Amino acid sequence: MAERRFIVEADGGSRGNPGPAGYGAVVRDGDTGRILVEAAEYIGTATNNVAEYRGLIAGLRAARELDPEARVDVRMDSKLVVEQMSGRWKIKHPDMQPLAAEAREVFPRGRVGYEWIPRERNKDADRLANEAMDAGKAGKQWEPKVRPAAPVLATDPEPLPEPAAPKAGWGADLGITTTLVLLRHGETALTPQKRFSGSTGSDPELSDRGRWQAERAAEALAGRGTVQAVVCSPMLRTRQTAEAVAVRLGLEVRVEEGLRELDFGAWEGLTFAEVQERHPADLDAWLASTKAKPTGSSESFASLTQRVSVARDKILARYAGKTVLVVSHVSPIKTLVRLALGAPPDAIYRMELSAASLCAVQYYGDGNASLRLLNDTGHLR
Repeated sequence: MAERRFIVEADGGSRGNPGPAGYGAVVRDGDTGRILVEAAEYIGTATNNVAEYRGLIAGLRAARELDPEARVDVRMDSKLVVEQMSGRWKIKHPDMQPLAAEAREVFPRGRVGYEWIPRERNKDADRLANEAMDAGKAGKQWEPKVRPAAPVLATDPEPLPEPAAPKAGWGADLGITTTLVLLRHGETALTPQKRFSGSTGSDPELSDRGRWQAERAAEALAGRGTVQAVVCSPMLRTRQTAEAVAVRLGLEVRVEEGLRELDFGAWEGLTFAEVQERHPADLDAWLASTKAKPTGSSESFASLTQRVSVARDKILARYAGKTVLVVSHVSPIKTLVRLALGAPPDAIYRMELSAASLCAVQYYGDGNASLRLLNDTGHLR
């Protein structure tokens, strides 16, 4: 049996330092990124550092309850805790020493690794810590919210209507023209293996080849000299790709949540063949209808279309008359192309988009759209 891997994200806070304090922690499946356990507690008056250590301990204990033989990757936005638990910084404060020792005892030596992450990537643990402090302020202890279990397979019960297709033909005045240059992110370690990698997976970074691809895309776009703004999905691989281009162009990167990849649920990290073996009926249903969801997923292609359409409209309104680089993923880019063409929903299954490929759609003030480029990889040769 393969060794299980968990990701523990932990945080703690104190409103006063020292002051009313609480911690929060989540345990994620290491392969899919899905949250398995949430933990939080109001701990009375304490410092930020004490609360952070208490969050770490709670997260490790929760992971151990799931599988005491697992390997654990701890991710925290506390540089102090990460460096001390990694053995690079000495633990001098007497309040920290017993907490660190307690944390080390939860799993055997060598089974836990530590990584610092920025605060924006530790939102779930931060949210739980604040919920715990809010509960303490009200004279209560934190209680987990009741969350409905995710269905094995579901379709959208009342799907919203398909966004309107662009009008056919052109009038005498096309109005303001806005162009979206669509760049798929560069390769990650999962890309060559053709593994599902959505918005609830491990959020992999670019591989060496992926970084090379991002630089080639940046070079090509700089040579054209037309891009005036850069917008990207919140996933790490798209942010890294967007930043490579933005640095070359001297632009800032704006993150748009609606551009994230589809939630592939239990399929995250699996190959098509592995999904076919483990969830054959679900996969057949998903391939047969854009209203079907992957096993345990929160969304279908139909619901993805709605959020991508909202994101598109926000970008067109903010950057009217400009050329905007949009760095996203396979599903959102295919959706934008399909909508521009006015193609049926199942057309999304009939497109190929290579890593770091370019597409371009031009939008007109009268509501028309025109596909100008599809899956261009000339800059990678």
